[in-house]
Amino acid sequence: MNFELVLLEHRNKLCKSCCVPLTASCNRSTIRLPCFRYPFDMENNLCVVLHSKGDLRLEERPIPEPGPNDVLLRMHSVGICGSDVHYWQHGRIADFVVKQPMVLGHEAAGRVVKVGSAVKHLNVGDRVAVEPGVPREMDDFLKSGRYNLSPTIFFCATPPDDGNLCQYYKHCANFCYKLPDNVTFEEGALIEPLSVGIHACRRAGVTLGTTVLICGSGPIGLVCLLVAKAMGASVVVITDLSSERLKMAQEVGADFPLLVTREDSAQDVAQRVAGRLGKQPHVTIECTGAESSIQTAIYATRSGGVVVLVGLGAEMASVPLVNAAVREVDIRGVFRYCNTWPMAIAMLASGKVNVKPLVTHRFPLEEAAQAFETTRQGHGVKVMLKCDQSDQTP
Repeated sequence: MNFELVLLEHRNKLCKSCCVPLTASCNRSTIRLPCFRYPFDMENNLCVVLHSKGDLRLEERPIPEPGPNDVLLRMHSVGICGSDVHYWQHGRIADFVVKQPMVLGHEAAGRVVKVGSAVKHLNVGDRVAVEPGVPREMDDFLKSGRYNLSPTIFFCATPPDDGNLCQYYKHCANFCYKLPDNVTFEEGALIEPLSVGIHACRRAGVTLGTTVLICGSGPIGLVCLLVAKAMGASVVVITDLSSERLKMAQEVGADFPLLVTREDSAQDVAQRVAGRLGKQPHVTIECTGAESSIQTAIYATRSGGVVVLVGLGAEMASVPLVNAAVREVDIRGVFRYCNTWPMAIAMLASGKVNVKPLVTHRFPLEEAAQAFETTRQGHGVKVMLKCDQSDQTP
């Protein structure tokens, strides 16, 4: 599949004489990006826009005007999520289909540059982390505190809603959270994946003394590891196909990294987990979505324990349901998160959780194509795009 990253010119700002395409190649794509002579300012809003499957463009859009309950943010750091890459490569995730151009990005932090008339808790200059899911109506899910399940929720970079991988972005002020001085923009952006870990560990009931198995040591597996440890898990086993990712997992706190292969049976992996722990874990958090890994999660978890499904795979999966039923192993789903940003900020500000090692690559916004290709190829852990040309610090 080929793709071309295209800049739609803002004719008053783009220098005609230096618009010679720079070319980078990989085994699946060719990238063309013009060079720039002038910095962007408040008259420009550079955005990473997905038009259709494989058609990723860098283009300028109008700077939005905040409504009474909104704030306008100058974006600073935005992480690339696996879902962003999946939309780029496939044009859809399950029933969410890209039918019109959509700005990508939902792991974000920025600075307030304009405040709506009804906003009281934020001021111009405040540094904030963005919670990308905003309820649109006062339905039963919002009333019960589970607004993530609302069928009408706005969510950044989920069709048809635009994300925040851009220079300027408007968002509901109530879902922007002020960052303490000792929490960086990048940490603020990583609150989004960290929130998945918090929600998963809450759903699992992780507490002091809990023994935990985490299947998959990608970015989500790693944040689940960090949160489980912070919530009091006594021992964590984590599995993966990659020894490099397991090395990172061990560096951030895993007690027993366990290398597995595609040929291993689910029962064999479950036995190896029990061998490492000396017993079966109370909780398993499955972060891959792979059918064999879900099977492992059920077989590995002790009777009366909990399996939490975080990873999203095929719609239908063959799993040992009777095994879970007769051993009263609860199987619980996870869909995004809710009510997690305050806890995440407290974890980061107190030093109980350190997400800084997860950022392995940084690119300026103008190099979005290279950043997406780096993520697609599975290099490193978290790729961060820096949206503010005047401030490329973490």
